[in-house]
Amino acid sequence: MKKALLLPILLLTVIALKAQNSNLIFFTEQGERFSIVLNGILQNETPATNIKVTDLPAPNYKLKVIFEDQKIPDIDKNLFFNQGNETSFAIRKNNKNQYVVRLLNEIPIEEAPRPVATQSIIVYHPEPIRTTTTTTTTINNPGGAGIGLNVNDGAGGTNMNINLNMGGIGTQTTTTTTTTSSSSESYSESNGYREGGRNDDREYRGEGRNDDREHRHGERDDRRYVMEGYNGTYGCPYPMSPADFNQAKQSIKSKSFEDSKLTIAKQIINTNCLLSSQVKEIMLIFSFEDTRLELAKFAYGYTLDIGNYYKVNDAFTFESSIDDLNDYIAGFRR
Repeated sequence: MKKALLLPILLLTVIALKAQNSNLIFFTEQGERFSIVLNGILQNETPATNIKVTDLPAPNYKLKVIFEDQKIPDIDKNLFFNQGNETSFAIRKNNKNQYVVRLLNEIPIEEAPRPVATQSIIVYHPEPIRTTTTTTTTINNPGGAGIGLNVNDGAGGTNMNINLNMGGIGTQTTTTTTTTSSSSESYSESNGYREGGRNDDREYRGEGRNDDREHRHGERDDRRYVMEGYNGTYGCPYPMSPADFNQAKQSIKSKSFEDSKLTIAKQIINTNCLLSSQVKEIMLIFSFEDTRLELAKFAYGYTLDIGNYYKVNDAFTFESSIDDLNDYIAGFRR
């Protein structure tokens, strides 16, 4: 009887512990590529600009941020966060022009927006992941002489066996090595998660464009959404749908305070791709000019038609805000 009761209790305990797992999001505001190390274990082999680490069982980790640009110093930081949430951290320069990691916001995982193509998704692993490959090649000589080659790369390492038989004379050589690697995944709307993927830097940073004029509005190819009548630079691959965008606006408007609205807006922008017109609509939700300017700067790196970004200027009251935004965009592109 006790054993019969023990199993359901253990299952409930496992489920409860699993529910407390957390997600962490890291992103750079200027588009610098980086890798994440948690408790000494590299989480992503390929540097990216927006990384989401899922299924973290503990409430604190020792973080190291390693930039692809070796001129930028690594960042070391102890992270503390509430379990069961998706916590976002922005990697930015402070007033001293030093790179820092800053907490942006926390929301329950069940309320978190779905990932987009510009975000690399990694399931947290506390140890390096081992890879396994097996290759076998055999050459036979019908005259009685035989040569055999066998290469086996298992979890414990690589075993190489060479057998040579010439009239009863044989030799054998064995070599053993060990290899490990980390793995990462990127999100794709067509097939969910795909292994080893990453987004082309041109898609995220907006360098270059799709010149295939045969694509119609709303149609997508292997690279990005194609906007009808737009011949400028693309800043991200695929914009939010009208339904998702309207829901996002309602979430922002539901907050009572300007700071709370800004936090939600940044969380939405951080994990999505917007049109310039959508950025303008979000800006108009806010009452203060400074808040609109901060949002416009933040959203620039997450906008599809950045060639149309001049349209957000209509949301400003003062020309000084337009000049400030233009200076920011000029620095962003360098």
